Amino acid sequence: MKGLQNRNYIVTGGASGIGRGTAIRLIEEGARVALLDLDPRVPDIAAELGDPSVALPLHCDVADAEAVERAVHAAQNHFGALHGVVTSAGVFDERDLVPIGSIDLAAFDRVIGINLRGTVLVVNAAMPLLASGASIVLVASTAGLRGHGFGVAYTASKGGVIALTRLIALQQGPNGVRVNCVCPGATAGEGMGLTFNEPGFAAAMTADVPLRRVGTAAELGTTIVTLLSDDTSYMTGQVIAVDGGATIR
Repeated sequence: MKGLQNRNYIVTGGASGIGRGTAIRLIEEGARVALLDLDPRVPDIAAELGDPSVALPLHCDVADAEAVERAVHAAQNHFGALHGVVTSAGVFDERDLVPIGSIDLAAFDRVIGINLRGTVLVVNAAMPLLASGASIVLVASTAGLRGHGFGVAYTASKGGVIALTRLIALQQGPNGVRVNCVCPGATAGEGMGLTFNEPGFAAAMTADVPLRRVGTAAELGTTIVTLLSDDTSYMTGQVIAVDGGATIR
């Protein structure tokens, strides 16, 4: 892909799942990546991808504004100019599996705090440090496009990320910064993707998906990295479902 070699990126949630898949693809394309994650394994994950000159582990809770500021500035101090951001950190809280009227406010605040507020905090901290022509990819979910019938906080948080994508793209377009959004469907892997690693569950959940399977973190990572690259230099403000065709039904 064009324009990725020797560029520097921040990937939140970089220790697992889609974040890790994105970091792997960026490094394969010759980029350098700061992996921001609350997971204590982030140094080990980064070491698997390369030495600190290529893969920098940064322990960070994206819901903590001060921690985000420290981590983003640490990435810039380590690598130099930042060329893009991927916000793949996210959670689903089982306490959110209730209908409206019965929501657990603590669970609601936690999910919104990480998925939506955390996205805002990271982009807000990174924006003044981005190089000209930078690209941002926000990770939402197909839940934000159509709702899944469950997960009030999760659905609201991901819908907010979609709306935020369009707002920031409009604001930052004149500055040459592109902002796009990827909405994963069922995706196997670590973290929220663990449930889809079980073949029976995966088959049941994708029976109505046109491609009849779940996606992989590598497939999502490739889509995200394409949006970061110069190959998509005229794309901004777009919301792309990577879901095996689930949302066309």
